[in-house]
Amino acid sequence: MDTSVSNEDFLATVAEKSNGAALRGDYEHMDAHYVVQQNWDNYTEQEHELWRKLYQRQSALLPGRACDEFIEALAKMDISAGIPVFEKTSKELFAATGWTIVAVPGLIPELTFFDHLANRRFPVTVWLRKPEEFNYIVEPDVFHDFFGHVPLLFNPVFADYMQRYGQGGLKAMRLGGLDELARLYWYTVEFGLINTPAGVRIYGAGILSSGGEVEYCLTRGTKSRHIRLDIERCLRTLYKIDSYQETYFVIDSYQQLFDGTAPDFTPIYQKLKSMDVLTANTLLADEIELLPAL
Repeated sequence: MDTSVSNEDFLATVAEKSNGAALRGDYEHMDAHYVVQQNWDNYTEQEHELWRKLYQRQSALLPGRACDEFIEALAKMDISAGIPVFEKTSKELFAATGWTIVAVPGLIPELTFFDHLANRRFPVTVWLRKPEEFNYIVEPDVFHDFFGHVPLLFNPVFADYMQRYGQGGLKAMRLGGLDELARLYWYTVEFGLINTPAGVRIYGAGILSSGGEVEYCLTRGTKSRHIRLDIERCLRTLYKIDSYQETYFVIDSYQQLFDGTAPDFTPIYQKLKSMDVLTANTLLADEIELLPAL
């Protein structure tokens, strides 16, 4: 399959979807698969200092909230001093799980993204947010991509799940299932929670790189739902992009994710086309809230 995408076509699609908004990042100096050079020497001391502040804030929030696999991998990566060198971590990652990091200018086309994942390459944005975006940024930057996503790629089972998701994405593009499959990524890779012997913990990168949602998502008695992951149910559920999530899906293990994406999704996509989508705050009659108010 040809996974190269015209830059002009991609940017035109983004502009159409976002009322003319342009992407941040340098989209002129990249190859056909949206890969660029990190150019680590070009980062300023101000950017490294901002990274350190972001790292300090997030790492202080993680104990008792993030899953052990994330915390342990983050400690071994030793990336607290400044924006990491992608090549160094990529070599360590390849030795652990066969994954590598590829530098990208920012958001990339779905087809290209899925192809990278299917071939155990994780795209990481090269630019860092501005100081005024310390607490919130719309478009993912290097801190979200690297701090939030890369540590769990050192876990073999989760790494295999990510590859399987990329393979599923390439298939979903042929089957018209992209909207449904995107919800699975959102509710697992970005905003997933996991049951552990010590209680519910975070593994989703969107939460782990967020200042406020780390605490909110585990707070009992909020209006948000915390329910066990069912793949078909997840594929039906809309999500929020401009607020804390109104539903968090909870898994029991990364093996559950891997096994859950083993079946052929073709009949699921066909079934869902005739069913209504569920709003982000839905709680079905047979579902149990896993973090009820005390």
